[in-house]
Amino acid sequence: MERAIAVMRETEHEPRGDGKAVPLVGVVIYKPDGTIETAYRGEIRDGDHAEYTLLERKNRSNRLDNSILFTTLEPCAPGARSHSKLSCSERIVLARIKEVWIGIEDPDPMVDRKGIEYLRKNEVTVHMFDRDLQEIISEENKDFIEQAVQRAEEEESGISRKEIVLSGYEKTLESAELRDLSQEVLEKYRIRAKITDPVESSAFKHRLVQLGLLIQKNGGYVPSGFGYMVFGKEPRTIVPQAGLIATIHYPDGSEEQKEFNEPLVTIPESAIEWLSGKLPNIIDRSTTVRGKKPAFPPELIREALVNALVHRDYNIEGAKCQLIVTEHTITVKSPGSPLPPITLDQMKSFNAPMLSRNPQLHYVFRQMGLAEEAGLGLKTFRATAERYELPLPKYTFEDPYLVLTLFRTKESAAQTLSPAILESLNGDERAGWEFLSSRISTTQKEYAEHMGFEHRKAQRHLKKFFELGLITRRGAGPSTEYLVMSQ
Repeated sequence: MERAIAVMRETEHEPRGDGKAVPLVGVVIYKPDGTIETAYRGEIRDGDHAEYTLLERKNRSNRLDNSILFTTLEPCAPGARSHSKLSCSERIVLARIKEVWIGIEDPDPMVDRKGIEYLRKNEVTVHMFDRDLQEIISEENKDFIEQAVQRAEEEESGISRKEIVLSGYEKTLESAELRDLSQEVLEKYRIRAKITDPVESSAFKHRLVQLGLLIQKNGGYVPSGFGYMVFGKEPRTIVPQAGLIATIHYPDGSEEQKEFNEPLVTIPESAIEWLSGKLPNIIDRSTTVRGKKPAFPPELIREALVNALVHRDYNIEGAKCQLIVTEHTITVKSPGSPLPPITLDQMKSFNAPMLSRNPQLHYVFRQMGLAEEAGLGLKTFRATAERYELPLPKYTFEDPYLVLTLFRTKESAAQTLSPAILESLNGDERAGWEFLSSRISTTQKEYAEHMGFEHRKAQRHLKKFFELGLITRRGAGPSTEYLVMSQ
């Protein structure tokens, strides 16, 4: 992966008169005999894709079966290039390469993930680069990414990009009409996305066509499934699994429930507003002016809800996104397991690669300032929890839901343990677990120093936590690392 990034930086900046930024792309192939070859965009001829240079110009006569390919940018999908040109993903499949590591997704929201999906459908195992390396690639391609997205919006139709379909909601819904969209929310989107064309204009509608949110039909426009969900006045009328169901379980045993059937982009703020009068506030003495601040950071709830709505699997029709509030936790359930090749363990460690299940939804939320550039909110979760001295959020999977649990107080991590485990812990051990719950991992030395315990006491605590299944070990001896398990 690092070699591919180093090669990427050699990209030839071919002469262009149109001011377009050239993507920096590097490719590395690791062959079964251990030899390595590389290529970068424009290495032999201006404009040639790096994969084309490597596979066709350097290895046209060589067998590449069982080789492993590393590329910093998602290979283009069928239909993404000019007529008669093979896409890079097709070339990879024809070369019988069965394992590919990809840096970042194609920045065009109408192409995003389609090269990956083509490879996976042709039995190619796909991995994503480590997140820190993805961030390097994104930063060094910043100009290209911004321009690619803008071109996708402005480009005239003419190239079919629908050969790879990620979801049936890219298509029209049988009974959805343009008048079903909220003009108020479309206007809010126009303003936040800094679009100058009026909502009623053909230019604005054409922009939504290019993003896959509207589809031209019979001389007019109709919303796609995603367009209807993100801007529709009442999306659940046609797509019952859209929206959010929120439930508050009060300490006295009573509960309160609310269903949010409105455009997806307005749900996070609506839910936070609904909760604002129901979660207690604390007095803020951090400034000279005495005031109130939320007892729980709303940005954590917002990020969790955005992730749930944007990255859920809408093909699971019998399940809805859920927000569940109890005395100690705020839980958000999103239908769908982590999107391959992302794993649950990567989610738990807050180090999952950047990858979007529904690129068109993600793009709209990002334009409106509601979602991270290309991530899953993992940085926000970890940084915000640490800033508020809260336990780290926990990811679990309860089929068919990816479950994110946010802890409302420092003590909540202990209070949510099973009664048997909680009863077995003394006061110091509970305090020790509160510290561990704010960490992904620790060492005996770090635990002892933070808690102010002598060596043997820290050792006893960690041994007990291990026996209770609260932590697991990695390594041996003084360098042993203790990994905190999701509870």
